[in-house]
Amino acid sequence: MGLIKHKCSRMEIIMKYIEQLREGENVRDIYLCKNKQSAVTKNGKPYDSVLLQDKTGCIDAKIWDPNSLGIDDFDALDYVEVTGDVTSFNGMLQLNIKRVRKAGEGEYYPGDYLPVSEKNIDEMYKELLGYLNSVKNDKLKKLLESFFVKDTAFVEAFKNHSAAKSVHHGFIGGLLEHTLSVVKLCDYYCTAYQILKRDLLITVAMLHDIGKIWELSDFPINDYTDDGNLLGHIMMGTEKVALAIRDIPDFPPKLASEVKHCILAHHGEFEYGSPKKPAIIEAIALHYADNTDAKLQTMKELLNSNSGNNDWLGFNRLLDSNVRRTLGVE
Repeated sequence: MGLIKHKCSRMEIIMKYIEQLREGENVRDIYLCKNKQSAVTKNGKPYDSVLLQDKTGCIDAKIWDPNSLGIDDFDALDYVEVTGDVTSFNGMLQLNIKRVRKAGEGEYYPGDYLPVSEKNIDEMYKELLGYLNSVKNDKLKKLLESFFVKDTAFVEAFKNHSAAKSVHHGFIGGLLEHTLSVVKLCDYYCTAYQILKRDLLITVAMLHDIGKIWELSDFPINDYTDDGNLLGHIMMGTEKVALAIRDIPDFPPKLASEVKHCILAHHGEFEYGSPKKPAIIEAIALHYADNTDAKLQTMKELLNSNSGNNDWLGFNRLLDSNVRRTLGVE
């Protein structure tokens, strides 16, 4: 992706996206301030920690002397012009801000600042509905249709929501992209392990993360809601599914329990937020499909944000390892 020009009311903007930034560069550009927090160093010196965002991702930034000349007042969700140096800390790029001011209308193009899936959202949703239509069990199909066909507000939210605050798929369409990938993996599992109940597995794959619609707020904030912090997407998603099941006459109780169990157990371990560990084979398959897509996407985003860097990138919490890109094969 190269430099992009946009004509606004007062000036022509030449935008350099965050994914293009490299260590050692000097930056003067406009970004969306996603978050701003005051802190104090171990030596008692105040500083500001700032998270800057555009549609290609986020970068952590620091203002080491908030009271210095050239540091103007601004708040979270303001568009700000920053001047600073790109450095590296723990294997991740960081911006050391020297000057900052709040940008005015006409100085930026809002479409440059909301991260969006590289894939076509409508085409992904059409593909997801194809999997819905492949479900043969009448009760499970009605359950899926209650969300993905009949509830237009849910459909709109699902298509445009992120799958995470920052870890993976943290962009518009990210929840849909992640869900479709998990469904595809589960569909493959069913061909390789015919003991799996395909209708059940495809159903829970589509439903496993719907709670994220209520766990995370819409863009540009994309942060945890009160219920997201108090309950989490696993609990909220399970509650929504339980309510939908009640509206389907004669839904088999054992099947209802299995659907809810798969959602409750899809993180696999208590320490990762699962209220239950997988107890049926479909829950195991869902957990590994979810885990596979989350970790591969995390690695993809990490490598993309460090394009051109062939060194070790530092420790990644989700991957629980110090990582680097593959070098031995062209």
